[in-house]
Amino acid sequence: MRIAAGLVLLGLGATTPALAQTEPGDARAGQRLATTWCANCHQIATGGPGSANDAAPSFPAIAGMVSTTSMSLRVFLQSPHGNMPDYRLSREQIDDVVAYILSLRR
Repeated sequence: MRIAAGLVLLGLGATTPALAQTEPGDARAGQRLATTWCANCHQIATGGPGSANDAAPSFPAIAGMVSTTSMSLRVFLQSPHGNMPDYRLSREQIDDVVAYILSLRR
């Protein structure tokens, strides 16, 4: 019985990577969007294009926040904010920008 249970657990462990889902979005497309739309207010890469002002945090700073998750970024990008233009990003565009911001962690 113990051997059978061990084999089942071993089998489940072997399939775990297959069950893992990757985040949607294309970081390169997100970088292009950020360069076009976000760089007016945000510095979008360390030493890269964009404004380096205190009013809008840099993308690397956002990526480095403990509270920054894929979900928190999606919620933020879908919510209107008085100090941020309402770009009305599509779901795919949001996925791309989120993928780009999160790629700055690595």
